[in-house]
Amino acid sequence: MISFETAVQKVLANTQDYGSELVSLQSSAGRILAEIIVADRSFPPFDRATKDGIAIKYNPNIDGKTSFKVTGIAQAGSPQLTLEDESSCIEVMTGAVVPKNADTVIMYEHTQREGDNININKPIKKGQNIHYKASDTNKGEALLQAGTVITPAEIGILATVGKSEVLVKKLPKIVVIATGNELVGVDQRPLPHQIRKSNTYTLSALLKNESIAANMFHLKDEPNILKSRLDELLKEYDVLLLSGGVSKGKFDFLPSTFDDLGVKKIFHKVLQRPGKPFWFGNHESHKTVIFSFPGNPVSTFVNYHVHFLPWLNKTLGVKTPQFAVFLNEPIENKTDLTRFVGVVISIIGGKLIAQKIPTTGSGDLLGLAKADGFIKLNPFESVETDSLVSFVPTKRIV
Repeated sequence: MISFETAVQKVLANTQDYGSELVSLQSSAGRILAEIIVADRSFPPFDRATKDGIAIKYNPNIDGKTSFKVTGIAQAGSPQLTLEDESSCIEVMTGAVVPKNADTVIMYEHTQREGDNININKPIKKGQNIHYKASDTNKGEALLQAGTVITPAEIGILATVGKSEVLVKKLPKIVVIATGNELVGVDQRPLPHQIRKSNTYTLSALLKNESIAANMFHLKDEPNILKSRLDELLKEYDVLLLSGGVSKGKFDFLPSTFDDLGVKKIFHKVLQRPGKPFWFGNHESHKTVIFSFPGNPVSTFVNYHVHFLPWLNKTLGVKTPQFAVFLNEPIENKTDLTRFVGVVISIIGGKLIAQKIPTTGSGDLLGLAKADGFIKLNPFESVETDSLVSFVPTKRIV
């Protein structure tokens, strides 16, 4: 049995590179950029009016008695107009090109109109209310780096530079597999000795957060069926995520089945709670990575977040963020296991405060739903109130 830290190192040492692919801009949200995005033109591409008002040529002698004759209207999306002289003005709308020879925009609220003339009733500064050409970025300047997660903000930048298609990191093809004769479908009424499948739905939903649509299978605890189906799935998928069938029970056939199929065991069992029976390996010829989690819901959930998700992030070139929270009570880990304890998070005085939630164990789905995440306690670690501890979020906190 290996330590949790060693298990993480071994998992991260087996990341893959699935290459890249072009996707439409509309489909790129949540994906990872695989190219550097550069400005195809300066931005703004012209001197741009930032207020509705009038454009003039600045003169330090302008005061409240100065009157300007209106000679035109500049609308956003129209070609640039030309200001005739210092005694005239052109009305401009927000987003319009500032007229040639003009260098200052005065908002309507600071003017008064009298027929075809406009008077200024507020002090002005040269260059006010103009977003100057290339003040944000120059043509050819790098705007986004490869490895950036595409959020709605990045979508706007991609659209601005004309990226109708975006090169992104290719996602692994993943299958989620539940094992166990006790499992029945969600739409079935279980007998007293049966339970409905939940782990595959949980894992599938978690993968959707990463823009991955996974297929789901349920395999009976029968060696011949396991061997036949897993042999097919190993050839078809990049990653197998399994739950159940890896503990010490007489019907936990997965470890021996993996051996029969030529899957290399990297480790089996980790000094952690929950999730101790975790099995990890790969099939070198198929280049398939296998995460086989214990069947208890909390064990599967924790192992996804502390082992699989960091593996996926590194595979896609993204750093896994590190978090810490303050405890509202002392906690002691009296075991040689790395423990993950479910907590709820409150924001008090600008600090993230963790409160331990009661649980009935690794099968406690209700407790899992209440948790905002898990604090990590090292073996034989005692932590006092107000201490900072490592935190693994499983929900959005703010």
